[in-house]
Amino acid sequence: MSGRTVITGIGVVAPNGIGADAFWKATKEGVSVLDTIGRDGFDGLPLRIAGQVREFDATAMVEERYVVQTDRFTHFAMAAADLALAQSGPPAPGGSPLDVAVVTAAGSGGGEFGQRELQKLWGRGSRHVGPYQSIAWFYAASTGQISIRGGFKGPCGVVASDEAGGLDALAHARRSLLRGTRAVVVGAAEAPLAPYSGVCQLGYEELSLVPDADRAYLPFTTSARGFAPAEGGAMFVVEDEQNAADRGATARAVVAGHAATFTGASRWAESREGLARAIRGALGDARLAPSDVDVVFADALGTPWADRAEALALRDALGPHASRVPVTAPKTGTGRAYCGAPLLDTAAAVLALEHDTVPPTPHVHEVCHDIDLVTERSRPAELRTALVLSRGLMGSNAALVVTTP
Repeated sequence: MSGRTVITGIGVVAPNGIGADAFWKATKEGVSVLDTIGRDGFDGLPLRIAGQVREFDATAMVEERYVVQTDRFTHFAMAAADLALAQSGPPAPGGSPLDVAVVTAAGSGGGEFGQRELQKLWGRGSRHVGPYQSIAWFYAASTGQISIRGGFKGPCGVVASDEAGGLDALAHARRSLLRGTRAVVVGAAEAPLAPYSGVCQLGYEELSLVPDADRAYLPFTTSARGFAPAEGGAMFVVEDEQNAADRGATARAVVAGHAATFTGASRWAESREGLARAIRGALGDARLAPSDVDVVFADALGTPWADRAEALALRDALGPHASRVPVTAPKTGTGRAYCGAPLLDTAAAVLALEHDTVPPTPHVHEVCHDIDLVTERSRPAELRTALVLSRGLMGSNAALVVTTP
């Protein structure tokens, strides 16, 4: 084993595109797809704007027998896993099913499936509730269904967490590889746009209730009023570099470093110290200096206190380099897909490294913090190292370093 974890496959199901190529084209061009939520049951809710995966047809990408057993968040994950595996190729050809593992992260579970079955329970009685209600809503459903469908029997797991859990899932996969697993299918996808899920999110004071898509999600500005939610996510095939080389797979990027901290729910001033410590830890894990960072994919929560804490955390961790390194937050054009959000950022980071291009931050024009936020249009740059940041509403902080192979 080489000890280096490489990404060999990327699968994306996002509001701005399905598949890595479509996702990158829209992300690079700064396309925004935030819009009024078009799902039944939202007419009377104050939450109006979100990022929706409108072009997704579950029956075209997942077998019918799995579709009826699972929620939309698992449909997304299964489809994204297929796309990643198609790009990577069989990660353990001729090997044992125990050589490949599956790890996913989830923060909301199967709200749409759960709401539908509960409506049957209270409207028609228990005899009308399907047997899959007991598993489809569960956080681990995506891991279970991907592993069953693919015949993967390695050390599978699920990270049930807030947004930062998406990056933590990649760290979990990396540890599995260091212990001898040959490859891991890893990622997260969320589907939090059922009415039940929408009502639950109204308890988040950081949620944007601005009804205008152009003004709903404006981090690092004086107009910041919170974040717009989204559905979707990304899955990856990660494997030991030697395993990838032995089977002739292309290493698209290296998962070089990770670190995580916890500072408490909605304690955004304290998140400055926690996020800075995570950044320093991830760089230390990657054996890199602050000056080695070529681009930062920001958490970009979109509230004044949280944005200020993130800008200061970058200054604390990167020193003078913080004001020079380009920062971006493509999620302002798609919304924040909870655990799926930092994994979509990771996909964008890998693609940015491949194309030497920093994508822009849609909708944002005037920045009120001392960071070099890329706005208006993408920026050409020589990129070797990307830093991806994530903070969760429940208080987790995580930083991930990805580099060119």
